[in-house]
Parts: sequence; structure tokens; C-alpha cells
Amino acid sequence: MRGTRIWIAARWLVIAAFLVVVARYYHPAYGFTAFIEFPAHGHSYELPAVQAAAHYDHPTSGGYDGQFYAQLGVEPLIRSADLTRALDDPPYRAHRILFSWIAYAFGLGRPAWILQVAALENVVCWLVLAWLLWRWIPQTGPRAFVLWAGALLAHGTLMSVRYALPDGLSALLIALAVFALERGRPFIAAAVLGAAGLARETALLAFGMFTGLLRRPRTWRTWLGAGVLAVLPLALWMDYLRSIYRTSALAGGGHITQPFLGLASEVRSIAAHLGDGFTAVVRDDVTALVAFTAQACWIVWRMVRHRDASPWTMVASAFLVLALVAHPVVWDGAPGAYTRVALPLAMGVNVLLARDPRASWWVIALVNLSTIPGVVLMLSFAW
Repeated sequence: MRGTRIWIAARWLVIAAFLVVVARYYHPAYGFTAFIEFPAHGHSYELPAVQAAAHYDHPTSGGYDGQFYAQLGVEPLIRSADLTRALDDPPYRAHRILFSWIAYAFGLGRPAWILQVAALENVVCWLVLAWLLWRWIPQTGPRAFVLWAGALLAHGTLMSVRYALPDGLSALLIALAVFALERGRPFIAAAVLGAAGLARETALLAFGMFTGLLRRPRTWRTWLGAGVLAVLPLALWMDYLRSIYRTSALAGGGHITQPFLGLASEVRSIAAHLGDGFTAVVRDDVTALVAFTAQACWIVWRMVRHRDASPWTMVASAFLVLALVAHPVVWDGAPGAYTRVALPLAMGVNVLLARDPRASWWVIALVNLSTIPGVVLMLSFAW
């Protein structure tokens, strides 16, 4: 019992440390907008309302995707012509509107407040995810602590927080959908998954979680109804976007390609950087790639060996496939964006490992190596 209390205290320490690091991003003049990663040279491209709102511009950064979703929060109905200049790819960014709607709603329509909400959305998502994972991975000792913390401190999780991206919101909603489905609420799960599709359209790949319904007699109608409920929100929103962008409503992105091209590109990049020695870039790239490879191997082994079609297994495998067909640009970086694209894979593997008492410490350690670049990323910012 005393040992369990120690590990429970360790979990609270992780949560407290996370909030302390988040507090480091606060500035009296700019609030928490350092999370959004606005570039110093981008003022002329910003929406006029965003230009007028106080926000931090990173002097050495070219900006990152969070700036586009934050600006969509100021124009959540996509009616302003200025969005064409403010966004790199308006139809593509507009697909992922839920993050921006939340920022608008909780920011009460005021641009300065909207930016603050957008900056902190994933902090709230992280805290909710910490609670949810605590339910899935009860504290029983060091093994449970590593799995719980590994999912929360993974590079994909913390990258979503650090750059104010919709991936964190999408991953949380997918997790909540699995939570509902495992408790026998398929239609609630489908509705939540439909919301996740508005956060990131690829979230609908998680519909594989409903595969178990097809294995039971007379549940195909439930499966079909859940499918309609999950797809309908995004379908309606895409129809609305079609009224604005016409034939280009479905365009944008172009991040899907032949399998393994992105992975091969990342391996070549690591090999090239090794010529400079084992630098911080190589360390982060290698640990993230080893973690992804370990997660991939373990989930494939589980599906083949145990023929497992449980909700988390199906979700994890779907996002493994998504990562493997992602364009090399998604894998580019140190580490690349593939860690957040495949975030449900990392979460699912940790939850499933918690249910497998035979899983070795080697496996647990390898699948969570991306916590190294994740923590480094969060700590890398300084005023």
C-alpha cells in the first residue's frame, strides 16, 4: 500500500511539473500565445483582428501550423476574404474546424481572448487525458506509472501542446469515444468520434473501434447507425465548405503517398545526420523512430498472435497505417510530425500494455522512448 501511494504521488508530481512548465510560457504582455508559434515576419499575412491583438512572435521561427487554426478561431465561419492571405491552404485548414470553434466560443468572440484559448486548449486536453488514462491504467506500481506517464509525455502529445495543434484535441476525443464504447455506449461513442472528425478528419479512421459489433449477432444495424452518426458532422461541414471553396473544398494537404516512403526518408535523414556525431537532433530522431517502430511491431504482433479486434487495437492499427502512408514531409523534422499523426497508436499501445501482465520492461521502455524528445521540446522555450 505504501508503495502504491508513492507512485500515486509520482503521478501528481508529473501533473504539477507539466503545469509549472506551462506557466513558463506566460508573458504579462502576450499571455500564453507563445504556444501558437507566430513568426516575427508574418504580420502582413495575419488577419487584421489578429494583428491588433497582443500576441508573441517568435523571432527565429518561420511559424507553425497552430497560427492558422488560431486565426480560424477569429473567423470560424470562413467568410472573410482575408483568410486567403492569412492561411497557407485555406480549404485544407478549414477541414479541422472544431479546435477553432472552441477557441471562438470560450474566447467569447474577442480576438485577444480567442488567441489565449487556442494557446491553452491542448493544456486542458492534456489534463483530461491524464484523468482518462488514470482510469485505464490504475496505479499499481512502477510499471503502471511508466505506461501512464509515457502516453502523456510522448512527443506527439507534447508537440500538440507546444504548438497549439488540433491533434491533441482529436486524440482526446478518440480516447473518449473508446471509453464510451468499452462501456457499452456505441451511439455516444459514435457522436464523440464525429466531433473528433471535425477536429482532424483522419480521426474517422478510428471507426475501426466498432469492428466488434460486426462479430455479434444482430448488431449490424447498430454498426451502421454508428457509422452514419460518426461521418455526418464532417459531411455536413464539408458541404458547407463546398459552398465557399467549390471544387477546391476537398483539395489541400497531399500528405498521403506510397507506403513506407516517409519512413525510408526518415531513416536516410538520420543516417545523414550521424555523420555529425550523436547530436541532439540525432538523439531526438532516433528515440522517436525507435519508439514508433516498437509500437508498430507490438501492435502487429498482438493482432496476428491474439487476433485481437478490441477497440484500442483497431484504433492503434489504423493510425499505424496512416503514419506508414504519410508523405515524407510529415516525417521531416527532429522528430517529424508523424509522432502526432500517430498519437492514437502511442496511446493505444500504452493502454493495451497495461492490460498485458506478461509484457516485458524492454517493450515498455522502447515504446515510450519518444518521451525524451517530448520533454526536451517542452523545455526548449525560454523568453
